[in-house]
Amino acid sequence: MQTLGFIGAGTVGSALAVGLAGKGYPVSGIASRTSQSANRLCRKIPSAQICLNPQQVADTADIVFITTPDDAIAEVCRSISWHPGQYIIHCSGAYPAELLQTAKDYGAYTGVLHPLQSFSLQTDPAKTLRGITYALEGDDQTLPVLKDMVKVLGGEWIILKPSDKLSYHLAAVMASNYLVTLMKMAAGLWQTFGVPEDKAVKSLMPLVRGTLSNIEKAGITNALSGPIARGDYGTVLKHLANIENISPELLPVYKELGRQTVKIALDKENPNLAGIEKVSAILAN
Repeated sequence: MQTLGFIGAGTVGSALAVGLAGKGYPVSGIASRTSQSANRLCRKIPSAQICLNPQQVADTADIVFITTPDDAIAEVCRSISWHPGQYIIHCSGAYPAELLQTAKDYGAYTGVLHPLQSFSLQTDPAKTLRGITYALEGDDQTLPVLKDMVKVLGGEWIILKPSDKLSYHLAAVMASNYLVTLMKMAAGLWQTFGVPEDKAVKSLMPLVRGTLSNIEKAGITNALSGPIARGDYGTVLKHLANIENISPELLPVYKELGRQTVKIALDKENPNLAGIEKVSAILAN
């Protein structure tokens, strides 16, 4: 089996390294910006060696993952003398394989494997990598290699064109990162009546989980509930007055999310058209 090397030992690189090593892929070398992160990852993969620089990883692996921050990928790639026939992969959801053009000029094959998942160093890679979608990009030589990895990890894949990447990544940011932001805002509202953030999050999480479960089981439109779905314009008016009083900085967010929610509410079966139209007019001001 081809050997793997990782340049970058952050959350994504660490999860993939541990996950693929657990499926039988030999990991030969790991280099990272800090020795601490490289050491932490190597402790989880005894066969892997800490490399002093990215070039050492490139000299010891058949498949090299560049799992650095996005802005460093091209620079790291340009700093290395690659070998013909190697596979060089980055894991950015926003950028195309074109970032790896330097490796291609050396005769290497290039591609992208982006796991559509939120990672932390505390999670079990075997669980977080299984059952998720991987966005792939690559040439005819690279795609079969990437698909084999996704198969052994228990995932599914989609193939993206370079022009699709930003829309794909934007969707991921809105579904994941902005969910965190919305939770921060919601917990902040609880703090206005004396409940600390940790307690607020604990209390709100069953509601969030239930909503996500309803989306998964019933679809987005059928999962929508609440005052806008009911056309309850009186409640929306009270919300707006309360936000202006306690958290006026949230007013533009509430209004824009409300306007987007109106569109979903109108798609529901037998919508309260009169009420929803009043809500729409209120949010337009």
